[in-house]
Amino acid sequence: MIDKNVIDELGRKISDMLPDGVGQLQADVEANIRALLQATLSKMNLVTREEFDVQTELLQRTREKLEQLEQELKTLREQRKH
Repeated sequence: MIDKNVIDELGRKISDMLPDGVGQLQADVEANIRALLQATLSKMNLVTREEFDVQTELLQRTREKLEQLEQELKTLREQRKH
């Protein structure tokens, strides 16, 4: 899930780009933009960098274990031949 602060900051940046004439509506526009961003980003099934890093580390350990098991299997097969 994306950080709420990121969504708030994006909402502020977008509302800051609006013309000065909508100043009275800025709070409403910002809230609507924030809600739209939250809904859109939620549909994208994004993960945090921390979650990504954890999964990357887990995948690396899994690859290392697989390589170890493949080597052990190769050794066992060679022993059976003799």
